[in-house]
Amino acid sequence: MSQPAQVATRPNVRVVLFGLMIAMMLAMLDNMIVSTALPRIVFEFGGADHFTWVVTAYVLGTTVSTPIWGKLGDLYGRKTVFLTAVVVFLIGSALCGMSGSGLFGGVDTGMIELIAFRAVQGLGAGGLMVGVMAIIGDLVPPRERGRYQGMIAGIMAIAMVAGPLVGGFITDNLSWRWAFYVNLPLGGVALLVLATTMHLPKYRTEHKIDWLGAALLSVGITAIVLVTTWGGNEYDWASPQILGLAALALVALVAFGLVERRAPEPILPLGLFANRNFALISVIGFLLGFAMFGAMNFLPLYQQTVQGASATNSGLLLLPLMFGMLVVSLVVGRAITKTGRYRAFPIVGGVAMTLGMYLLSRLDLGTSKIESSAYMIVLGVGMGFLMQTSMLIAQNSVEQKDLGAASGAATFFRSIGGSFGVSLFGAIFANRLADSAAGPALAGGGGGGEGGGMDLEKLKQLTGPAREIVLGALSDAISHVFFWAVFFTVAVPVLAWFIKEVPLRSSNDAPPADATPEDQAEAALGRSPVA
Repeated sequence: MSQPAQVATRPNVRVVLFGLMIAMMLAMLDNMIVSTALPRIVFEFGGADHFTWVVTAYVLGTTVSTPIWGKLGDLYGRKTVFLTAVVVFLIGSALCGMSGSGLFGGVDTGMIELIAFRAVQGLGAGGLMVGVMAIIGDLVPPRERGRYQGMIAGIMAIAMVAGPLVGGFITDNLSWRWAFYVNLPLGGVALLVLATTMHLPKYRTEHKIDWLGAALLSVGITAIVLVTTWGGNEYDWASPQILGLAALALVALVAFGLVERRAPEPILPLGLFANRNFALISVIGFLLGFAMFGAMNFLPLYQQTVQGASATNSGLLLLPLMFGMLVVSLVVGRAITKTGRYRAFPIVGGVAMTLGMYLLSRLDLGTSKIESSAYMIVLGVGMGFLMQTSMLIAQNSVEQKDLGAASGAATFFRSIGGSFGVSLFGAIFANRLADSAAGPALAGGGGGGEGGGMDLEKLKQLTGPAREIVLGALSDAISHVFFWAVFFTVAVPVLAWFIKEVPLRSSNDAPPADATPEDQAEAALGRSPVA
């Protein structure tokens, strides 16, 4: 049986938060650092036709494991499960760094080893991201939670800028292996801090883990991620491979739903979706990931091609977006803690995000860096209103015993949305580019390489009318992506309008969001000692 959550004192929360921030930073930084080091890895190992799997394996491991880690934390206590996830992530990092070194095989098998070990690393990363959110939920009641989750949103913003900078430095000055080894000392500090300072309630039930449900969910998610990754790239959307994967995903997820209805401790309790707020915020999270991760991938491309920035400088050019997100996240977190109100924030955030996407759809050859920076600030403001508020609403909609499952579901829907967004917007970009005046040149070896044949070095060598035509086509295709993103972001404030303002609980022992009005009133009168 589960034991009631204990409220941590203020100093303990701050010390634990330090360890949690390091762990979150590891998960957020890793993919961005590795992406910068990938060209060097391909040069050493070869296997350029498989290099996208270095990223895909990590995404697969993270997405598949996120809801499972969340439920395991509910069943067995979040501290043990979270520390296990950190250890798995660090083992995966060490193994990735040793790929092709001769310990497991030679250079010939280096790429295969790296892909396998990246999957292990991704499994750990899934536990890091959902674990941080759920642990904050254990330590801090919803009324006080906004300020801490705002800090976590700030860490995400910092990681998105620091990743390319750190990756560039490591790639230029150290071996690419340090893109993975750098996780070890940081992870060691996080383990030490959390193992010695984090005191959480332990949960243990007599139920068995829903292994069948976990297996079906993993198969379904894997098939979905492969469809969104391969569709339109490796295989045509109507190819037998993509259609077969889509059918497999459908069958596995339908079977998963049937199994979860009968499981004593389902991996993803379907009853959570009977709560209106939780169901709405899950859809909003999907759309947020869809538009944000899908469209934002094209900002660095615009900066490096049309604006002529280097890979490192393009990370710096994202600072306005991150600044808007960071400042608003912190302000919103404190406002929620002070007032206990949150319904207006996802509405305002959805409007601001839609406006930001619309402004970015106006990007062209003549757009100055000051203009594009202003557009990114607007988008960052919208993201700041939404990122952690959506997690807070999801957690406040469930009982404390389901906190991990709710956090895992919220993270999962955002990740799946991002996977779909990257695929769909990539197809929109490629089709628009192919139909442009520069399409034949770009597709016909004018740039060489994967992804439409664009080679940044060859693009920089273009002069006169040819340069204008190619860069004009690129800017038009990129702005077209943001134009289509507007149609998804505009649904966010509409859905957020129907969110019910349920008082945030001031104690983790208070009734859930769907309790009776009398219970909710009593919960709202409580006051937590956590400041």
